[in-house]
Amino acid sequence: MNPSDLAELRTMYVFTPIDGETWGLTFDSFRSYLLARDPEAFLQLDEGNTGPVRNTSLQFGVTFDEEELEGFALLSPEGVAVKNCTAQEAANFVVWLRDQVVPQDKAITFNTEWGIEEDALDEPVPDVTRPRLVAAFLAHLEALGLD
Repeated sequence: MNPSDLAELRTMYVFTPIDGETWGLTFDSFRSYLLARDPEAFLQLDEGNTGPVRNTSLQFGVTFDEEELEGFALLSPEGVAVKNCTAQEAANFVVWLRDQVVPQDKAITFNTEWGIEEDALDEPVPDVTRPRLVAAFLAHLEALGLD
């Protein structure tokens, strides 16, 4: 697969604290951050009785750089996922997450739906520019043999 095809692949990106740590995430605080970003954001608390997510989650739809991203936040296990997005869209989202939601002294790890299916370990989100984040996400996909 050539680099431009890899860049267009869409998957779910999952962002979590490092094992044993917490961001102190609450649905109310995350809802506030999303609404500050996009006052028209779609927000719905899902009690987890149906679908692939069995825990209570906050489902969301929010606009980032004119792209509508959908995802969910969980409190246990703690984390935020964005569905069906490219590496570029995931990088835009995680920069916002790092700058607005996650406490400055806490790290973020990431994985993808495909990585989770392959039992790939979560990787730290490097504290770098967006282009380098995109490169890190693409390297993750390439390492999974998606190239």
